[in-house]
Formats: sequence, structure tokens, C-alpha cells
Amino acid sequence: MIKALVAGAGGRMGGRIIASIDDQEGIALAGAFERRGHTTLGQDAGEAAGIGSRGVTVGDRLEAIIGTGDVVIDFTDPEATLRHVEIAAENGKAMVVGTTGMDAAQKEELEKASRKIPIVFAPNTSVGVNLLFKVLADVAPILGDAYDVEIFETHHRYKKDAPSGTAKKMAEVISSALGRDLDETAVYGRSGMVGERKSSEIGIFSMRGGDVVGDHTVVFAGLGDRVELTHRAHSRDTFARGAVRAALWVAGRVPGLYDMMDVLGLRK
Repeated sequence: MIKALVAGAGGRMGGRIIASIDDQEGIALAGAFERRGHTTLGQDAGEAAGIGSRGVTVGDRLEAIIGTGDVVIDFTDPEATLRHVEIAAENGKAMVVGTTGMDAAQKEELEKASRKIPIVFAPNTSVGVNLLFKVLADVAPILGDAYDVEIFETHHRYKKDAPSGTAKKMAEVISSALGRDLDETAVYGRSGMVGERKSSEIGIFSMRGGDVVGDHTVVFAGLGDRVELTHRAHSRDTFARGAVRAALWVAGRVPGLYDMMDVLGLRK
């Protein structure tokens, strides 16, 4: 039985992860924690997640419970995640990281930690989205430079980073498949007299509003036709189930930085 520790246990994502752990065989909730001052501190984690008492209290320090678990599941924020990664690395515990908004330096810190422990790092843990990543890698070189690439993403009003980690990953997959340098070709929105579109551009656009869980559409626009590939998340459960699947997979692995392509066996 894999024992999981859930970061951000009182948040929207944390609660769904706890519920998904409860539904999955082979894994159990061993600990849950939140930031200091959070309203769920001291509550039963199951009660906070809406699934009834599970005998696990929401604490405020990973250090206090790290010895009780095998894997930490973290969908918080970059600074908090890196603190948790450091604690996990010191204690030899695996991690699943779904935190988005990390900059290059923060990702480098994550990579360094993965030399000590196994880490699944994924901007999106949905099985459907990761299957779409594979499809994009196959489709992009077939359509080639004859088709313009534009990516559109929509999320709820509370999301702090933009573009979404998923949209960035889609752009990375496509640019790699087309042999382009994303730093040189990415266009994040357009305004004013920007001139004629370059064929090498990859446009990335963000919309924020309401309670949208997450919509992503990639458009390959040619002269005479258009191919659109879309993924719509109807609830956070799709991410939570993927995170639990990743936790089951990564526990006991050798140190390294993995992603959902590894978890799902989609790596070429």
C-alpha cells in the first residue's frame, strides 16, 4: 500500500486529490497539510474534502509528517513546492508535482532535487491532455510550415499564472516537433500594428473568467482548411485521478525527473 501526503489539502485541487486517493486501490492518505493560517488546519482532511472523516488531520508542516508517507502530491505554488521538494529530497520521498508557473531557475532546482529522489513533474496530469501532447507531436510535422499554429486556453478567474502550464507545454511539444526555437517564435497575444504573421510564429492566448476548469484548443490553420484539436476539463477530478496514478507509478522508482508521458507509457 502506497502512503500519500497531500499538500494544499484544504484547496480545491487538494480536496479532489484526497477524494481520488479514497477511490483508488493500492494507495491511502497518510497525511495532509496546508499553509499556516488556513481555515482547514486542525480539521479532518476527509471532512474538509467532503468525503467524511478519514482519521487524518490537516497540519501545517510537511516536516512533521514526512516520515509517514511514501510520496508527496503537490499542486500548490512554485515557492511552496520547492520548499516541499527540499524536505522530500532530504527524507528520500518521491513526489508528484503539478504546480504551474515555475520559472527557469525554479525548474532547475526541481531538476537538481530529482537527482536524489524520483519526481513526476507535469503541468497537467489529465490522461486526456497527455494523450493530446502525443497527438500534437505526431500531427505538427505532418502539417509542417504550411499551417499556422495558434493555441488558445481558458481558465477560471482565480488562476494566477498565464499562459497555463498546459498551453506552454503544448507550444513546447509543437515547436520541438517542427524544429523551432520557442523562445524566438512564441507570440503571447497581439495588439496594435504587429505586421503580417510570420509562418514560424506560435501564438498563445489566455482567457480568464468564471469557473472554467480548463479548456485548451490548438489550431493548425492552412490555406483552404483548418485542423483544431481541443481538450476540455469538466472537473478537477481528471487532474486528481492522473495525479494519483502518477503517485502509484513513481513510488519506489529510481531518482529522476519524469512526466506523465513516462507514467502512461507514451514516451517514444
